[in-house]
Amino acid sequence: MAETNASHTDKLQVDYNEKKGTPSEVESTGTKSPPEYDDLPDPDIGKSDEERAALDRALLWKIDLWLIPWLSLLYLLSFLDRTNIGNARATKPGIEASIGMNGRDYNDALTIFFVSYAGAEPLTNLLLKRYTPRVFFTSIILLWGLIMTLMGLVQNQAGLLACRWFLGLAEAGLFPGVNYYLSCWYRRSELGFRAALFFSAAALAGSFGGLLAAAISQMNGVGGYEGWRWIFIIEGLMTVFVGLFCWWMVTDFPDTASFLNADEKLRALRRLRADNQARAETEKLDRRYVFAALRDWKTWAYAIQYMGCLCPLYCFSLFLPTILQGMGYVPGTRLQLMSVPPYAVAAALTVFIGWFADRTKWRGYCNMVVSFIGCIGFALLLATDNPRVQYAATFLGACGIYPTVSNTLTWASNNVEGVYKRGVMVGIVVGWGNMNGVVSSNIYNPKEKPHYRSGHGIVLAYMFLFLFGGTIFTHLMLRRENRLRRAGKRDHWLEGKSAEDIRMMGDVRPDFYYTL
Repeated sequence: MAETNASHTDKLQVDYNEKKGTPSEVESTGTKSPPEYDDLPDPDIGKSDEERAALDRALLWKIDLWLIPWLSLLYLLSFLDRTNIGNARATKPGIEASIGMNGRDYNDALTIFFVSYAGAEPLTNLLLKRYTPRVFFTSIILLWGLIMTLMGLVQNQAGLLACRWFLGLAEAGLFPGVNYYLSCWYRRSELGFRAALFFSAAALAGSFGGLLAAAISQMNGVGGYEGWRWIFIIEGLMTVFVGLFCWWMVTDFPDTASFLNADEKLRALRRLRADNQARAETEKLDRRYVFAALRDWKTWAYAIQYMGCLCPLYCFSLFLPTILQGMGYVPGTRLQLMSVPPYAVAAALTVFIGWFADRTKWRGYCNMVVSFIGCIGFALLLATDNPRVQYAATFLGACGIYPTVSNTLTWASNNVEGVYKRGVMVGIVVGWGNMNGVVSSNIYNPKEKPHYRSGHGIVLAYMFLFLFGGTIFTHLMLRRENRLRRAGKRDHWLEGKSAEDIRMMGDVRPDFYYTL
């Protein structure tokens, strides 16, 4: 794959030379590119700063229009398909009565998804780089859509468990893959807003899922199938339909993008170089990148934060209908519709935090404030029996969870250099976070209905200790490291190292400053 990307870069050089002249002819104009761009000619020689800025904005808008809406749609379908089991439980008749589930069978069906999902995630970004985003994303989307459709035909607990296991394997690559993929297209200061737009689809999936389930459940009895079966079948077929177009909609990396012309490809690559990012188009897989990610304290600091995001996220998305039942709402259309507003508010806040954090680069501060709001929400759920206060608390809980997911991953991506190290780090962070879905699947015990004290208490602990506390720790450590680097106290790390050794240092280089 690396050789393929390198050949595309060479072709860009040839295309540019044919259009603009040889490098020597370009240099004869008196304007020479900085040394780090020697292998990427400047397509905008002679243009003013204002003209360059306008071209850069046009390029960014073109990339946004091509990537973000499609990737957001894919994630909406992904989150819808993994959490619609909660809606299937809240229909009347529900999945539990239809296939003879009892006791902790529902919790087991949730748990098995996260075992396969989290176990596969650390490897998925290496597969994406090996087989290209187009092949990788198209394959997994068609696969999980088929599995979701078949889930509507299960007749017993064993069949449901098998479908949930394979659904976890198929969906494992999308979220870490897209976060890694976006980091290969955008500057660090641009990534948060795009990641937030992408992840807001998860909150929209909650709103859309409730509305869709309310409508589909009315098909109860059609074709001899209960309403909950139609939820799985229709949403699975929707995913397959979208997946059929994925091959044409997903391009690979900037140097091979079919929707960019030769000049735009050069601009896209140069703007990434200017952001001090490693050369994605020539970097080859090296086990040293894997070991570097494993040894980096930031990998595990962000993993701790992310487990503080993901356990509450899955508790909320999988059990909100159950929590609403505990407030006295009867299973059916009204309950499904009551689940819509908290998600909608959370989606809006997710996008705002992504935009704000990009503008200010205060990713750590944003996590602190937002996660504390979530802590207040779950504290209220734990402390009161008043249904109105509890419903208001679900808004605070949703707002405290969803924005931190994309913000935390963007923060992690901002602070690691090199596409392979970044890919491994994001895979570890996301995989470890999702492993805590096993916890979230088992802490809302039916015996504690209607108040679920243990569930709310554990979510509150995750958010306060791991998300809020982990954010403070990471922020302080990064601030200290930046201070030492600016004071020149890390310069001795370069002594006796070759140019290749320095390149391999990535974000450990003394001239790399961390986003706070």
